[in-house]
Formats: sequence, C-alpha cells, structure tokens
Amino acid sequence: METPLREPTFLILTALAGEPLHGYGLIAEVDRLSGGRVALRPGTLYGALDRLVDAGLVSVAREEVVDSRLRRYYRLSDDGTAVLAEETERMRRNVEAATARLRPLLGPGLA
Repeated sequence: METPLREPTFLILTALAGEPLHGYGLIAEVDRLSGGRVALRPGTLYGALDRLVDAGLVSVAREEVVDSRLRRYYRLSDDGTAVLAEETERMRRNVEAATARLRPLLGPGLA
C-alpha cells in the first residue's frame, strides 16, 4: 500500500483500530472521525475494503446474517496497524514542522 494514504483510507484504518465494524458502522465512524467532511458511499467503501483486504491491511473478523442479509465485520490486521502507525507518525512530523513555521507568523497562542 502506498503512502501517504489517501484520507478515506486513513480514516477507514483509524475506524477499524477501535474495534471490528461492518459496512454501515464504518461509514458512520468515518463520518464521525472526519467531522462530516468525508462521507463514504457504500460502493466506495467496499471497493476500498477489497483493496485493503488484498493488501493484507484489513481482514474479515466475522460474518452474520441479519434480516436475511450477510453482514461482514472487518478488523485491522497487524500489518494494517503498522501502516496506520507509520502514517500517523509521518503526519505528526509534518504538523510539527508546519506549526514551527507558523508560530512566528501567527503568535505562540495561535499555532
């Protein structure tokens, strides 16, 4: 999987870091984590999940039938945890660098 991760991918992995979730739960959690900025559609989500499963970053935790429909729960794999941790650290360093550059322009209480 390439880094930097696209924001929807980063948010899907972040959502799964908490607990296994099914598709609707992932859509809702990504919406919550992004403050409503990232609204995943089911087709987009399941395409991303297929790629993440193929890459070994996510796996199927379990399946159950609800109202005659299969509900699949996904979980973050060990490799997914490592990729998410690396990306989080990369982003943290970038934020630190930008904050240091902005501080003289905005003042110590603003950046």
